[in-house]
Amino acid sequence: MCGIVGYIGENDTKEILLNGLEKLEYRGYDSAGIATLNDEGVCLTKVKGRIAALRESVDSSVQSTMGIGHTRWATHGVPGIINAHPHQSASGRFTLVHNGVIENFNKLKKEYLSDFDFVSDTDTEVIVQLIEKLYQKHQNTVTAFREAMRLLKGSYAIGMIDAEDHETLYVSKNKSPLLVGIGDGFNLVASDAMATLKETDQYVEIHDKEIVLVCRNFVEVQTIEGAVVDRKPYTAQIDASDTEKGTYSHFMLKEIDEQPIVMRKIINEYQNEDNELKLDADIRNAMKAADRIYIIAAGTSYHAGLVGKEFLEKLAKIPVEVHVASEFSYNMPLLSEKPLFIFISQSGETADSRSVLVKIKEKGYPALTITNVTGSTLSREANYTLHLYAGPEIAVASTKAYTAQIAVLAILAVDTASAKGFHLDFDPMQELAIVANAMEVLTDQKEELEQLARDYFATTRNAFFIGRSSDYNVSLEAALKLKEISYIQAEGFAGGELKHGTIALIEEGTPVIALATQENVNYSIRGNVQEVVARGANAMIISLKGLEEDDDAFVLPHVHELLTPLVSVIPMQLLAYYAALHRNCDVDKPRNLAKSVTVE
Repeated sequence: MCGIVGYIGENDTKEILLNGLEKLEYRGYDSAGIATLNDEGVCLTKVKGRIAALRESVDSSVQSTMGIGHTRWATHGVPGIINAHPHQSASGRFTLVHNGVIENFNKLKKEYLSDFDFVSDTDTEVIVQLIEKLYQKHQNTVTAFREAMRLLKGSYAIGMIDAEDHETLYVSKNKSPLLVGIGDGFNLVASDAMATLKETDQYVEIHDKEIVLVCRNFVEVQTIEGAVVDRKPYTAQIDASDTEKGTYSHFMLKEIDEQPIVMRKIINEYQNEDNELKLDADIRNAMKAADRIYIIAAGTSYHAGLVGKEFLEKLAKIPVEVHVASEFSYNMPLLSEKPLFIFISQSGETADSRSVLVKIKEKGYPALTITNVTGSTLSREANYTLHLYAGPEIAVASTKAYTAQIAVLAILAVDTASAKGFHLDFDPMQELAIVANAMEVLTDQKEELEQLARDYFATTRNAFFIGRSSDYNVSLEAALKLKEISYIQAEGFAGGELKHGTIALIEEGTPVIALATQENVNYSIRGNVQEVVARGANAMIISLKGLEEDDDAFVLPHVHELLTPLVSVIPMQLLAYYAALHRNCDVDKPRNLAKSVTVE
């Protein structure tokens, strides 16, 4: 979960690398570094902390036209300068950056580098020292690099410079994202196209275990065996302005406010001129043929999957199981005869989900990816893709991607229901349009929600979110949002489960936030609120217009009951945002977290 940038061209490298790393800081911000190469050799700068500290430390007098940079989220070794990238070989000839996890690094140490004293605690240093060892044998950089890649087991995205070669960046990947950007008189390497959009919108995909030689005027893609691959560039469908905060103080707040726009974008993209749903016929047929759907996801996407399960079961009458990707990968349940797998991932690069995808593809099962990034690994490797159209999401805490996932799952469920001949008593696109309007109303109520955040979360050390039915699913996401950016210990529970143990944790003043948007369980959840109030809880009820009572803290605009998760989560996102803001937390970059979880 780190970010890589590389450049070779005619311009000075430092600013291009630093600007790119700033765009990738959401991928990791424990430490950072850049290495540039000129006639005087390699200039290496590494710092603990953010890119801002790296920018201050870089020697502005050093000029270079090639280099590599890295922003780190620690997997091996504590955050610090010693473990920061780039790492160098013992002689200083080879300098390398790496994202991923090398599973056999200890074995490689014993077999090839048993007499070597390592400087860092990282698996990455093993790679660069191994390359130097192999170079001593072959006296050829490409051969040494290729042989090292053959020996590596695990995930990696690698960029390397050879101090004796001023014309080439050496690149390879396996299971971790990496792209080559194509320019006029220059070429680039990046973990994400967003890092280099100021320079180019033309990119070449790198497939797993390929070797790429990136030079100023050409790029050569090779298989691991050395055969040259002819692959044309594609145009990145991202507007560089979408990656800027504009007048907002934080990306998270900007992305919360963008949700009504995203909802309208989804409506527009998934219907034709006659206002009819338009989905790929192959996806429709795959859904109809499935006897059970398996939704595979992690974190916020998993919570969206729980909501999607209700849509698919209630509307399309298909049994659905929702699984945490990291568990499913190692503990696959007994599958039905005709399963269809749906992978939900904002980035399309989630390592745990990809691990499942690889295994089910080996068994010949079809897969559909729902993602925000076209051309991502999960999108490329699945049989089908549904795009979220949410635009770049920069804040670590997902907001607009979550609601986009729910909306697309709703459209998928409606389309499948229609294809199976089930009559729906509502117009899904009209109801989603009402949701977009409701979202707009809610994002305009920031002052009220900021005050509620002050009242309930200013000093608390823990909080509980409760709900029943689909409100329970939203309570899980609400708790995740609060804990990941404000560091308040927060948990989401089914209201009826409180009395089965959790109520023992209620103390005088403990915040309990209850959702009441479902008519059939409205009185039940209110009864649960009374139970915690009797034990001293500071309770807040957020209800749906039409179900509200006088003492409710906040009332949501009325939307179709099935679609309430799309609106009930908005105040939860804003409560978390303001709780973090007023506790002086880093809203966009919470500690220990990274946006794209590209390692298992």
